[in-house]
Amino acid sequence: MDEYLTVITENPFVVRLIFAVMGVIILLALKNLFRSRLGRYIKDHNNSYRSKKAITAVGYLLIILFISIIYWESLGALTVFFGIAGAGIAFALQEVIVSIAGWIAIVFSDIYKSGDRVLLGGIRGDVIDVGVLRTTIMEIGGWVDGDLYNGRIVRIANSFVFKEPVYNYSADFPFLWDEIKVPVKYGSDYDLARKFLLETAEEVVGNYSKEAEAHWDIMVRKFLIENASTHPMVNIIANDNWVEFTLRYVVDYKKRVGVKDRLYTKILDKVENSSGKVEFASATFELVKAPPIEVTSKNRNECGY
Repeated sequence: MDEYLTVITENPFVVRLIFAVMGVIILLALKNLFRSRLGRYIKDHNNSYRSKKAITAVGYLLIILFISIIYWESLGALTVFFGIAGAGIAFALQEVIVSIAGWIAIVFSDIYKSGDRVLLGGIRGDVIDVGVLRTTIMEIGGWVDGDLYNGRIVRIANSFVFKEPVYNYSADFPFLWDEIKVPVKYGSDYDLARKFLLETAEEVVGNYSKEAEAHWDIMVRKFLIENASTHPMVNIIANDNWVEFTLRYVVDYKKRVGVKDRLYTKILDKVENSSGKVEFASATFELVKAPPIEVTSKNRNECGY
């Protein structure tokens, strides 16, 4: 037994392997310990999540550094082997490599981050995790109308950031322009109808307009973009059936459906209390007179009965 232990301890490769395994186990244990204790000191959910991700990244980086130090003398001999094997590995794992490159681009170029609402790979939803290989999204829409979660979690390879456009609803400018259309009967008080819409917009989304204006000023200084208006506006067009009023406004990207509900509710109340000065229109159809139809009948004898 002693001779066996002596052979093992005198073999430098075995000694390094033992040190490497023990070091990796200790580093993993420390990483998990720090992650588990972190929640006691950081109460904010966002800061806690990002701190845990940072501890995980640092832990794996230390493991790689630790193994590199142990096998530093052997790395030169392994260079040729890694060079030959690298070409085959790169071809076999090209999707994985591109996904890792996508993760690096996401982290360092601020394409999106956890908590952002994005449209990625045809999936629309909120980013709940950005991993090394995949981005995890809580999907919205689908079989559910509006900007509501449908309960389906989707994992998308990070390589998609190089292959398809990434639509970010919340980066830099966390607001959206939205609009509602209101059909009004011909003969109504159009000025009063416009006043109803603008007053309602000011009551419901007035605060969003001021916040959005401050964010837009930052956008103008950061990008080559025009200084657009964030205040509500009303446009009118006339068609065959009614006068169509369009109210355009700025809203928080996560509150679009609720804001639209409040706008319609207040507009309905104002129109119904206008004593008929403003009336909603509905589709009308004109029935064209049908041409006369002549019906002839034959008696039984002529029909062969």
